[in-house]
Amino acid sequence: MFGSHLSIAGGLHNALLEAERLHMEVVQVFTKNQQQWHSMPLAAHAVKEWQFHCRRLKFRRTVSHASYLINLASPDAVLRDKSIAMFVEELARCAALNIPYLVTHPGAHMGAGEKAGLSRIAGAIDDAYRRLGSVNVTTCLEITAGQGTSLGCKLEHLAELISMSHFPRRLGVCLDTAHLFAAGYDFRGRRYARFRREVDSTVGLSRIKVLHLNDSKTAFGSHVDRHEHIGQGTIGVEGFRHIVRDEQFVDVPKILETPKDKTEDGRDWDAVNLQTLHALME
Repeated sequence: MFGSHLSIAGGLHNALLEAERLHMEVVQVFTKNQQQWHSMPLAAHAVKEWQFHCRRLKFRRTVSHASYLINLASPDAVLRDKSIAMFVEELARCAALNIPYLVTHPGAHMGAGEKAGLSRIAGAIDDAYRRLGSVNVTTCLEITAGQGTSLGCKLEHLAELISMSHFPRRLGVCLDTAHLFAAGYDFRGRRYARFRREVDSTVGLSRIKVLHLNDSKTAFGSHVDRHEHIGQGTIGVEGFRHIVRDEQFVDVPKILETPKDKTEDGRDWDAVNLQTLHALME
């Protein structure tokens, strides 16, 4: 189940039409302008068009990515309150659109320390779900590269957040290959079996609801998040073979977040990256 993060310019449904054009099986979107705190309410016609094309294309495991402005770990009370409010809005928009998965970066502790940061994140997630009540959206905590004071660069961070939350059944995990590699997790070749066991012993394989498939511009263990086209970075094509062929992840959305540009001969890089990943399945 391969797809990509696609633009919603001109309407949410345009991402679905682009996914169809590129022969994708799933899509990830921002449901709002991710660079702005304010968001216009979803228009009824936008919801209707999105749901119509999802049904037509049989896209049942669509994914939304939360705004990068959100920092649920912030020690600043004003920023944290704004972040929680926006997080609630992100979840509500997913619910309205029948998007089952919302991917979010856990947050950055901004010098307050890991323990305090993780506690704030878990509390913020619980606050959001209490405000919303019954909502059928799973928050997927994304592994991070570990830049600065960002939390979530260790699988143990994600496992702790799930165990601390009062809503563990509403929490899943998103594994991003570029982030994993930069954070010091090696899943290439024969190392994959050990990596898989580590995932299972911390967050649990069944918690993996979304995969972000990105090569890395930066070195192993660099803690720097820079995405590259599949096979063009430091992970390399073969580094993706085991994870895309893992039967545990057959029905897990596998999303490209690679640069949106074209090859020298005018092909969409999304199409090239998808072809590369499909070839690994043969």
